[in-house]
Amino acid sequence: MSGGSGSEVAVVLVNLGTPDSPELPDVQKYLREFLSDRRIIPLHPWLWRPVLELRVLQVHARASAEKYASVWLPGGSPLMVHSQAQGAALAERLGGSARVAVAMRYGNPSLSGVLDDLQQAGVRRVLLVPAYPQFSTTTVATVMDALARHVQARQDQLEYRTVRDFHDDPGYIEACAARIEQTWASEGRPDFAGGDKLLLSYHGIPVSMVEAGDPYAVECERTTALLRERLGLTAEECVLSYQSKFGRGEWLTPATIEHVAELARAGVKRLDVFCPGFVADCLETEEEIGMLNREEFHAHGGQRFVRVPCLNDAPGWIDALTRLAVRHLGGWVDAADLAGAVSV
Repeated sequence: MSGGSGSEVAVVLVNLGTPDSPELPDVQKYLREFLSDRRIIPLHPWLWRPVLELRVLQVHARASAEKYASVWLPGGSPLMVHSQAQGAALAERLGGSARVAVAMRYGNPSLSGVLDDLQQAGVRRVLLVPAYPQFSTTTVATVMDALARHVQARQDQLEYRTVRDFHDDPGYIEACAARIEQTWASEGRPDFAGGDKLLLSYHGIPVSMVEAGDPYAVECERTTALLRERLGLTAEECVLSYQSKFGRGEWLTPATIEHVAELARAGVKRLDVFCPGFVADCLETEEEIGMLNREEFHAHGGQRFVRVPCLNDAPGWIDALTRLAVRHLGGWVDAADLAGAVSV
């Protein structure tokens, strides 16, 4: 297949989503869409809908709105601001070889709306890059669901490619390690010999999904092993946990909030926390980790809690993201144009 015009090719970065504002109606609207996805809550709507409407959206949504308000930025939610910065940086790297757009799986800008706009602009080939390093049926598969519904509803004639995951991509691993080391350059390196720890916290999923074949936990463990190797740390110095449990079912363990308290009680004085599963800072990293888990660590005797920022638009991550996109654009864009994008 010969290379095409950059105006006919697009890269779409797809992240989870965000309310349009931290106001309660916007948070309720966002949560209604998110929590109505049966990939997320695998209950029959007849059972789940009353709970969602009468309890979650009336009680828990108020707490969520307060949390969003605590991290909201002048330009919008952290997830949106950082995702847009990533898209702008990738577009600059790719130059005219491909358009770049940002979409959200839930909320705005919707994936379907972005794809409609691209098709109307003359785009004919689209590379979807779900912003989830580790594959899960609760994340990447939902993007595939949304794409399938869009194609069927619109009788879409575009050609698509999708990045399944990049949990062990060398560029991604290097970008994560560099982000951690940059934090250590400013905050000082933890005294691992003295008992300090680096905690890698991933978003959790129900154990039942793993038992049904979801590869997420295996890929999180692989990412962790590669980061330990790159940073020269042992499994005792660099530990893994899972955050953001929702509901009463059994989820992957150890749970971050419980593990943080356990480490503090065990005498760990400094704890650095990095979230490899999030490529952009968001509510789960800034409020849950940066506020709630920080308080938990200090409440149980910990002295210093250092949250390592997510990849956001760090140059090392944009390097890796560019290379990831270029590998999947082969045949769609002239090789000469792509060569300039990765000469960093």
